Amino acid sequence: MDNSDKNLDSKERAYATGRRKNSIARVWLKRGNGKINVNGKSLEKYFARPVLQMVVNQPLDIIQGESAFEIMATVKGGGLSGQAGAIRHGISKALSLYDHSNRPALKKVGFLTRDPRVVERKKSGLAKARRSYQFSKR
Repeated sequence: MDNSDKNLDSKERAYATGRRKNSIARVWLKRGNGKINVNGKSLEKYFARPVLQMVVNQPLDIIQGESAFEIMATVKGGGLSGQAGAIRHGISKALSLYDHSNRPALKKVGFLTRDPRVVERKKSGLAKARRSYQFSKR
C-alpha cells in the first residue's frame, strides 16, 4: 500500500485537526473496532451527555462506518459542547483524508466546514457584548 496517495503515517493512521469555538481537537483515525478515545478516556466517560456522544458519532453515521474505525482524539480549550464539535470536525477531515470517496457525503452535510461562530467580545460601556446597564430615570 502506498502512503503518499492516502495521507497516512507509518501506522496507517489519518491525522486531522478540528476546531469549534475555543476548542482544538487533534484526531488520529485508523481501521479498527469502533473504539473512540478522547484524552485517554472512552467516549461515554468523557462525554456523559448522549447528545454530545451523538455529535461526535455523526460523521461515522453518515458514511456508515460506526465500527470500522478506531479513533484517538486529544482535545483542549472551550467547553464540552465546543469540544464535541471540534472532534466532529476533526473526524470528518480525517475520514476525507483516509478515503477521498467519503468527502462528498461529508461536504454535503457541512461537516468539513469550520463553524466560524465564536463568542462576541465585550464592549466598553456595556455590561456584556450587547447588553447595556439598566437605565435609571431617577
